[in-house]
Amino acid sequence: MATLIFLSNSTMKPSCRFLITRRTPGIFGSAKYHHTLTGDISRNEISFDHNKQFSEYPFGFFGFRSIINSTQKIFCIPIANFGPPRLVSGSSCGDRTRRRASRGVSVVASVASEVKEYSTSVETRVNDKNFERIYVHNGIGVKPLVVEKIDKDEDVLGEAASRIGVVVPDEGEKVNTENLEGVKGVEIGNSWREESEIEKEAWKLLNDAIVTYCGSPVGTVAANDQGDKQPLNYDQVFIRDFVPSALAFLLRGEGEIVRNFLLHTLQLQSWEKTVDCYSPGQGLMPASFKVRTVPLDGNKSEEVLDPDFGESAIGRVAPVDSGLWWIILLRAYGKITGDNTLQERVDVQIGIKLILNLCLTDGFDMFPSLLVTDGSCMIDRRMGIHGHPLEIQALFYSALRCSREMLTVNDGSKNLVRTINNRLSALSFHIREYYWVDIKKINEIYRYKTEEYSMDATNKFNIYPEQIPSWLMDWIPEEGGYLIGNLQPAHMDFRFFTLGNLWSVISSLGTPKQNKAILNLIEAKWDDLVGRMPLKICYPALEDEDWRIITGSDPKNTPWSYHNGGSWPTLLWQFTLACIKMGRLELAQKAVALAEERLAVDHWPEYYDTRTGKFIGKQSRLYQTWTIAGFLTSKVLLENPQMASMLLWEEDYELLEICVCALSKTGRKKCSRGAAKTQILV
Repeated sequence: MATLIFLSNSTMKPSCRFLITRRTPGIFGSAKYHHTLTGDISRNEISFDHNKQFSEYPFGFFGFRSIINSTQKIFCIPIANFGPPRLVSGSSCGDRTRRRASRGVSVVASVASEVKEYSTSVETRVNDKNFERIYVHNGIGVKPLVVEKIDKDEDVLGEAASRIGVVVPDEGEKVNTENLEGVKGVEIGNSWREESEIEKEAWKLLNDAIVTYCGSPVGTVAANDQGDKQPLNYDQVFIRDFVPSALAFLLRGEGEIVRNFLLHTLQLQSWEKTVDCYSPGQGLMPASFKVRTVPLDGNKSEEVLDPDFGESAIGRVAPVDSGLWWIILLRAYGKITGDNTLQERVDVQIGIKLILNLCLTDGFDMFPSLLVTDGSCMIDRRMGIHGHPLEIQALFYSALRCSREMLTVNDGSKNLVRTINNRLSALSFHIREYYWVDIKKINEIYRYKTEEYSMDATNKFNIYPEQIPSWLMDWIPEEGGYLIGNLQPAHMDFRFFTLGNLWSVISSLGTPKQNKAILNLIEAKWDDLVGRMPLKICYPALEDEDWRIITGSDPKNTPWSYHNGGSWPTLLWQFTLACIKMGRLELAQKAVALAEERLAVDHWPEYYDTRTGKFIGKQSRLYQTWTIAGFLTSKVLLENPQMASMLLWEEDYELLEICVCALSKTGRKKCSRGAAKTQILV
């Protein structure tokens, strides 16, 4: 397969480059290789010469060919049709620590547009076992990134003003009220007010947490406590942690940092993993990255992006949710800014497909839900959530819906879109039917017959009634219900996991009736799930022997602390979105008011302890960025609830027509539309 070769222009001044490091032994030996791609980002001078050098490689290996211009440094040439080794992407910024001078810096698709002209279209191969294989015909296997300064003509607020105030629209400017039919019971208005001192402090702290790379903002650190002498990995930019920060910036009119974040994390997609030299599928997104300064010859230095795919994390677990959050944020960026050019880029389209390939790969599992290990999501320590945790399924469902919206539909992607539709139908039916519990369903499980062997079995997963915990019998309200935390053969995790349930409401993974019941349950059990600080990450906590066995006696996850029943203020923004969607704005206002009373006084902790969230978490980091961002995003949404419509999904009735709900001797049979609507809406 031929590969397009990049040749530098003799007038190009290297001002930014990608540093690619091979750290593990491979087919080329155990030596360390450094390759850099140089280009003038200020003048956007990258030339393409598709007639001069092409290389044919008969094997499926990836290598680099270094082309040395007489006046330039070495830069890397991708040789094969799939991605680079595990990489560190860097930019030779020297000792510069430029801050943002304006909001007119953005990353553009100039390279991608030129690549299209040289036959770099994304093709697919389909067979019975694997629905799609991605390759680039006569093109490059890695995704180009060019940063360009763009001077905007419009007036923007000064640096100081933009950091502490809300961006006020120009006179006559209209609020984007597109897709507002999804927001129930919300009066649409254009409400602008003076910010409180707490909000001003929060915006300042959020801006202080910004991480710059090559002079441009690329994310926010997890926590920014100047008094913390052991930050561990809290000084890194986490994909999941940055999402509320990104939404706060987007809702405020600052899209540059989000665009940069999406493109730079895309460059860090994993191709090689260092834990015992096992390589996962292409497309794994890192849990986090850190901007490091590395020394060069001649008292010079450069900045590099060093990703962590879990090989440095506690437990060494790769993040399943990072790629899902990345897709969700990409869609939010396009919805809020109205800029769809980012998601239309060739490299971004490839990135989406790589993530989907990783999630949709056929395996031994018979369920449409994703099978994952413990610690692979927000609960990133051993908490007995291995299997098919609700949080991952809700994010997976959302990412599939986002991808279906953003994928460019052509001959190469139509099979992928068909696969997405089939998975969405199967997943929604599976979760709605088997994860849902209320008084009626619990009584049904209580009377289950076991050891059923037939296609028509009621107790399909052989759940033993003795699994119903005693606390649940008295806890479940008459009006209300929720989606359980996990489902596997002979096992139901009846704990209430807040993020999974809230995101099921937001994404319409649950039925309209179920979504309403989830908020009814939160209201009925307010003291248990909210208490003095919203919101419990799960309920109830594991105690005594359960804690010792399931958590491995984890000293950080003691009962009612951290992931084991701790209260996490960052969940406020998901709760606010869910309440706005279901027309329960008063519940969100009540929760945000509770948080506002304490967060600033307590220095914005990561989490709170005890049954009611009375105390700051015993090992909680202060000035936790996603606590700050979650509060700010909630405040902006409450002031402008019409903006929530761009972050929500309504019921997709077309999926009901292809709802795969049962098996027969002749194979799968489909629900009729009427039967499916009855199942979903009644």
